[in-house]
Amino acid sequence: MLRRCKARMLLSKATGLVPPIAYPSTPVSSKVAHSFLPPHSISVRNIAAMSEHTLDPRVLDALFQQKRSLRSRLRKQLKNMDPIQRSQEDNAIQNIVLEAPWFRASESMCAYISCASLREVDTSRIVSEVLSDPKDCDAQTKRKLYVPRVEDRNSNMRMLKISSLEDLIANSMNILEPALVDFQGNQREDVMQAEDPVDLIIVPGLAFDKSGRRLGRGGGYYDMFLKKYQELATQQKWKQPLLVAVSYSLQILEEEAIPVTPSDVPVDALVSPAGFMPISPAALEWNR
Repeated sequence: MLRRCKARMLLSKATGLVPPIAYPSTPVSSKVAHSFLPPHSISVRNIAAMSEHTLDPRVLDALFQQKRSLRSRLRKQLKNMDPIQRSQEDNAIQNIVLEAPWFRASESMCAYISCASLREVDTSRIVSEVLSDPKDCDAQTKRKLYVPRVEDRNSNMRMLKISSLEDLIANSMNILEPALVDFQGNQREDVMQAEDPVDLIIVPGLAFDKSGRRLGRGGGYYDMFLKKYQELATQQKWKQPLLVAVSYSLQILEEEAIPVTPSDVPVDALVSPAGFMPISPAALEWNR
């Protein structure tokens, strides 16, 4: 308990944030969700803008420990989620996305291929909808879809263009990814080398809070990719893509409940069975 108190004092001194004390018997959605409430003057974007060298290593360690604790809790809750409820929420979430104006208006997007073993929100209908554009559409007008391919264990991930579900192969973890080359032996288009920008990125995660903070699975793949793409969009003077997270009800925590580290990228909006929740000004524009 003494070590925890010291970590809390260090964190408070460096950033104004006070991490929650771990309560093993307390559900994420109650005490833990409400106990991490930094001042409103400290936003997710302010913390994320800091360099990791700016924060005391002990402070960073305290933040990462809080994240590990939340991940453990959310994994258990997802594992225990009722299969019928999961199926109902999958359908509700995908219905909301498919009917959303920001999805219908999107001409080029990134989306993940859901994995049942990871208990991710199902995206199969979303992916199929994008790939099922009318066959008489020419290549110039057909919507583009880029999906993730993990390159290594150093958080490097690429988004490669696919035109069919047959373009996907199972990796060593039995997760579907795009093959590096198409059936003609041509290299697949990498979104980082594409001539045109994507306008929508559908993001997975273990948990999200109502201020846009995202808790990933700990590999840092999405945060690194999103930062690189946002930098590319800035360099090219493109409009930033809308980052929309899809989430089961139990994965949404109270505002500012997720600890923030400098590498974290916040999302613009959440989609849960309850509906579309805009957070950033860009997302609020779609809700008017």
